[in-house]
Amino acid sequence: MTEITTGPEAADGSGDALVVGATAGRDLGAHAAWLNGAMPWLGGHLEQAEFDGKPGQKAVITTGGAIPYATLVVVGLGEDPGAERVRRAAGSGGRATTRAVKVATTLHAGLGGDAGDAALGFLLGQYTFHRHKSEQKPTLTETLVLAGASDDDLAAVRRSEVVAEGVMMARDLINEPAMEKSPAVLASIASEMAAEVGLRIDVLDEAQIEEMGLGGLRGVSLGAANPPRLVRMWHEPEDPKAFLAIVGKGIVFDSGGLSIKPASGMEDMKTDMSGAAAVFGAMRAIARLGLPVRVVGIAPLTENMPGGAALRPGDVLKARNGKTIEVLNTDAEGRLVLADGLSLAVEEGPDLIVDMATLTGACHVALGDHIAGLFGTDAATSAVADAAETAGERVWRLPLPSDYRKQIDSEIADMRNTGKTRWGGAITAALLLKEFAGDGAWAHLDIAGPARSTDAQHYIPKGGTGFGVRTMVALAERMASDGWPASG
Repeated sequence: MTEITTGPEAADGSGDALVVGATAGRDLGAHAAWLNGAMPWLGGHLEQAEFDGKPGQKAVITTGGAIPYATLVVVGLGEDPGAERVRRAAGSGGRATTRAVKVATTLHAGLGGDAGDAALGFLLGQYTFHRHKSEQKPTLTETLVLAGASDDDLAAVRRSEVVAEGVMMARDLINEPAMEKSPAVLASIASEMAAEVGLRIDVLDEAQIEEMGLGGLRGVSLGAANPPRLVRMWHEPEDPKAFLAIVGKGIVFDSGGLSIKPASGMEDMKTDMSGAAAVFGAMRAIARLGLPVRVVGIAPLTENMPGGAALRPGDVLKARNGKTIEVLNTDAEGRLVLADGLSLAVEEGPDLIVDMATLTGACHVALGDHIAGLFGTDAATSAVADAAETAGERVWRLPLPSDYRKQIDSEIADMRNTGKTRWGGAITAALLLKEFAGDGAWAHLDIAGPARSTDAQHYIPKGGTGFGVRTMVALAERMASDGWPASG
C-alpha cells in the first residue's frame, strides 16, 4: 500500500503530481493560493475548462515546469465542504494520479476534512483489480505526502490505512470470479486473515452445518457441487464496552437455483457475497484497530445452483431457531441463509445485531445504486444510520409495518420466502429476517444497490465497492466509546 507521510508546504516540495482542492468560485485556499502566482495562466485555464469548483469536477493540468510537480490536479469541493466532500475529492485525485510515483496534496488542510479523510479517499480512489489481466498496469504511487501536515495528523492517517485495507479486502473478494472463491476457499481466506490479525475463528463444514440444524444454508447449497461453509470470527478484547454481532450474506454465485435467472441476470452474481465480504473486511479492520468492543462476525457461504439435488419450489426448510420456511422461489435464497446466520447471532447474546445483504432487487429499484435500505428496531437503526453518516455511506430507513407480515404467511409452514404479491419486496424480505433476529436490537442493511457499481466515481471503483465495511467500523468505534445503548 502507498506510504503516507508528512512533508513541507506544497510550495516548498516536489513530486510527480500535486492534488489540491478548490471551493466554489475556484478558490484554492490558503495552502494552494501560491499556485496563482506560480502559474498566472491557471485561473484562465480553469475557466476555459468550465471548472468552477463544484463537487465532482476535476482538472488535470500538465505544468510544463512552472511548479516542481509534473502534473497538477485540481478537484472541486463546492461550498462549505465537509469530511465526505474531502474524501471524494481525494478519491478523484487518487484516480487521476495512479501513474505518479510521488504525489503531494493539500486536501487535508482547512478544506472541511482532516488528514484521515484525505488519506482514506486517496487510497480507495487508487484501488484497482487487475489480477486476471495478462498485461497488468498496477498503481505506481509509492508515496503520498500531506503537504504542511504535522506528525499529530498521522494518527488519523493510520486509522484510515487500516480501514482502507479492510475495504480493499472486501472489494478483492467481491470482484474475484466465482470459480476462484468457492465456500471452502473463502473460509480458508478468512482463517488466514484471522490468524494474521488475532481473531478467534470457527469454520463449519457441510456435515456440521447439517448437524447443527442450519436448514436454510443446507437447503440452498443442495444444488451446488461445491459444499457450503459457515464462518464465525470473534474479536475478544479484555474489558469490552459492548458486544456487536455482524452477519453477512455469502452467496458465492447466484444462478437463482431452479427458479433460474436469465443469462443477463447472472452477469454480476459473483458479487452476491458482498455482505460476507463486508463482514470479513470489517472484522479485519476492527481487530487491527484493537477496538475495546466484542464483535462476532458470521458469514454463511454457499453457491445457489440448479443441480439435480437442488431445492425445489414448494420445499420446506427448518432454520436453526426451529422456524420453518416454505420455499416458493429458489431465487429468494439470501434470506434463507441469513435465517441461520441471524439465529446463531442471537445465541451469542450480543447487544446489537446487524446484517448486510445484497438481498432484493426491490430495494435497488426503490433507492437506486448508491443508497442502502435500513430496517430494524429504533435504537439499532438510529445507531447504524449515525455510523453510516460518519463513514460517508448512504442509508435510508424503510418501514417494517406489522400488517405486511401476512404477505409471507404460508398454509403449510411458519412463513413463505416470498410475498404473495410483488409489491414491497424489500419490506417482506426484511420481515422474514425479523423472525430470526430475536427480541433485541437488530438492523438489516439491504445493500443490493451500493454493493456494486456500474461505473467509477471519486473513491468508488467499477465493480465491488466494499460497502458496509466503513459503517461497521464506525459503529464498533461508537460502541467502544459509548457502550450500548449508544448515546445521542
